[in-house]
Amino acid sequence: MKSIRLALVAVTLALYSHAHAAETAPVDVNQDNVAVFIDEMVKEYAFDRAHLIETLEKARIKQSIIKQISKPAERTLTWGKYRKIFITKERINAGVTFWKENKEMLERIMLETGVSIEILVGIIGVETYFGRITGKDRVIDALATLAFEYPPRSKFFRKELMQFLILAREEELDPTVPMGSYAGAMGRPQFMPSSFRAYAVDSTGDGKRDIWGNWADVSGSIANYFLAHKWRSTEEVVAQATLSSSWSGDVPKPRNTLKVSGTIESISKKGVLFATNLHTDSKGELLTYEGEHGIEHWVGFHNFFVITKYNRSVMYALAVHQLGQQISSKVNAKTDANAS
Repeated sequence: MKSIRLALVAVTLALYSHAHAAETAPVDVNQDNVAVFIDEMVKEYAFDRAHLIETLEKARIKQSIIKQISKPAERTLTWGKYRKIFITKERINAGVTFWKENKEMLERIMLETGVSIEILVGIIGVETYFGRITGKDRVIDALATLAFEYPPRSKFFRKELMQFLILAREEELDPTVPMGSYAGAMGRPQFMPSSFRAYAVDSTGDGKRDIWGNWADVSGSIANYFLAHKWRSTEEVVAQATLSSSWSGDVPKPRNTLKVSGTIESISKKGVLFATNLHTDSKGELLTYEGEHGIEHWVGFHNFFVITKYNRSVMYALAVHQLGQQISSKVNAKTDANAS
């Protein structure tokens, strides 16, 4: 009996060790798709083969990353539940503190770019809780895992891994050091590597684009991203709406609408009631959300869909807008109180 128990223990330990090993494993540089990637980096971007192989061998394939990307919050939560994650008293208060501590810098960025402070703090607040949550995975692990072991989006992440290795060379970074999200988003603004190379800026003049530790570079880079995607400084973002008695047909269902198909005039003629100062021929789209207390309707304008370029989710865009607005209201309320 004792020998049977010992045998069972041995089998259990062996199974545990195998499962644990399967959860995290080094990149196999001889695997076909990895070998092709290495060949391309050497041929097209003049990477040293031996050094690249050494770098990739230090990366880890992590099953936890695949599990996380398979169930992002935007796909599994209603707007009511999603909103509760980001629009909280604690996060709003943290945003007020961040605004006050960085007031001069934020105002400078806003004046230089036309991107409002509300949007800057909204993005930083939703993305990383003002630097508190920047990701627990090494960027190289996340990108290697998704590039080589996640077929549904391997093409996209293969390109991002390529961009990451190039930017590490350009910025003189050790590619095994930077930390980020399970999807490979980096630093306080959570830029993907391609976005870093395209939009990150040096807002302090020190010759570095530090999105991990420099709030001026972070804010300037976010503003530059919005400018590149045609942010309009004087325009509204979104307006709450209702369906009037003249609306015909079924009530629209929540969906992730990322393109503008109508105008303020055409939406209004369908029986949607909302307030805006934008011209009637301005672009607009009716959006429907499943809120905490039932269905909500909103009309998103041009700037709303610029926010969705940062993260392709209408829930994300509305959370950024609402968080920024609530932080702004509290900052302005305190300013008015102090003035009086």
